[in-house]
Amino acid sequence: MGVAQTAQLHLEKAGEFLAAARIDLAAGHVNAATSNAVIAGINAKDAVCLKLTGVTSKSDDHRGAVAELRSAGESGANLAPVLARLLGLKTRSQYQTTSVARSDAVKAIEWAARLHESADDILRA
Repeated sequence: MGVAQTAQLHLEKAGEFLAAARIDLAAGHVNAATSNAVIAGINAKDAVCLKLTGVTSKSDDHRGAVAELRSAGESGANLAPVLARLLGLKTRSQYQTTSVARSDAVKAIEWAARLHESADDILRA
């Protein structure tokens, strides 16, 4: 499988998780919505990095994802702060006993949507 095809598959996966995040939010599942938004954002990052650099890292530790995106040229660097904000909600939504606020879930979906839309634009260019 080529890099372009792999990038497209990550973009499609990002779209799927973004759609799930929206459904979860509508059902009042704020942690699931936020978690799915985070996964959507990570997949969008993978698509962008693959398109712009030809590689993306695979790690359970996503702290390096922001730096990876930042190093993927101007387009990636512009998206890095969005991914950083989104990843800031990962631990609370997935592992902590306290829930994220509904307003945080809404923001997470907005950030994931921005990453997805930008990745789509980058892949089309």
